[in-house]
Amino acid sequence: MAKRDYYEVLGVPKGVNVDDLKKAFRQKARQYHPDVNKEPEAEEKFKELNEAFAVLSDEEKRATYDRFGHEGLNRMGGMPNYSTMDAMDIFEELFGNFGFGGFGSMGGSRSRGRSSARRGRDLSLRVTLEFEEAVHGVEKEIEYTRAENCPVCQGSGAEPGTSPLRCPNCGGSGEVRQMHQTILGSMVQVATCSTCAGTGEVIGTPCKHCNGSKTVQKAVTKTVNIPGGVDTGTQIRLTGEGEPGANGGPQGSLYIEIRVKPHKFFRRKDDTIYLDLNLNLVQATLGTRIQVPTVDGEEEMIIPPGTQPGKVFTLREKGVPHLRANGRGDQKVIINVSIPKRLSKEQRALFEELGETMDTEVIPVERGFFESLRDFFNG
Repeated sequence: MAKRDYYEVLGVPKGVNVDDLKKAFRQKARQYHPDVNKEPEAEEKFKELNEAFAVLSDEEKRATYDRFGHEGLNRMGGMPNYSTMDAMDIFEELFGNFGFGGFGSMGGSRSRGRSSARRGRDLSLRVTLEFEEAVHGVEKEIEYTRAENCPVCQGSGAEPGTSPLRCPNCGGSGEVRQMHQTILGSMVQVATCSTCAGTGEVIGTPCKHCNGSKTVQKAVTKTVNIPGGVDTGTQIRLTGEGEPGANGGPQGSLYIEIRVKPHKFFRRKDDTIYLDLNLNLVQATLGTRIQVPTVDGEEEMIIPPGTQPGKVFTLREKGVPHLRANGRGDQKVIINVSIPKRLSKEQRALFEELGETMDTEVIPVERGFFESLRDFFNG
């Protein structure tokens, strides 16, 4: 539905000054506030009213609206969406955290009372794995320290046989209030009590075991099942293994960050494992059967005659298990032909004899797979 003209909403002329604008807004705010007006459409009118005032009371937004209307404000991108906000949240955004004095239930309706339940603090721990452990998965015993509710006072902070006392500063409400005069009349600013930190209680006789802090540090040892397929940077969340919550809130989580040691032979890219393999000149020329190392043990592979340097062979499903799916990646075996640096007299004679039978023309070679693969790993 199209928005109404903001001046019409507030019932003021276009050239209205700031004082008259505030006066009009104050009158209509009292008329349509949902805690006063119980008609079904009151809350929507109240939100519309606040939206209009938020724009027209801002010099920059008002100038934009006067020239370009609602479309100009949308392009400006600086106007909050009041249509989805709670009625009192609008007042808090415009005037701070206030409650009306003299609006009956309104003053108490937004009272937060004692501090609400808060989730406990999350903890983090780094675990280092061997390459094969990351591929296959492993059970790891971890040790860390966390705060736990004091076993002597059961987390109350008070010495056994005593109880926390009602806070003398806030009377146990967890809040302190101050009266302010605003354009809407007398309003009450609500803040968390600094004496009790919003709990509504103070410790008269602190627990000797925890010195009234309610928690103690405890070393924790756990066995964690790390699934196959993790890699450096993977995080594992253990719900409820962090620190205790406040005011009955849930316990935090423990986040385990994985680091994987580099392997002597294998390299990894996503779920594919790469292995560089040296063949001698005879093996590459005549072909052979060889045993190739994999993370599962040795695997036989046939090298066909005439295999060139940079040739890549694929061992299906010998790579890393997919972390969030069935199956696993492959292993790529990249062939390198090793040229001997020293030859015996007999070997040299054989190579010279062979060389006389081969083409000696020098031909430039196009950039091949091996160079592309090197660039792939280098970034």
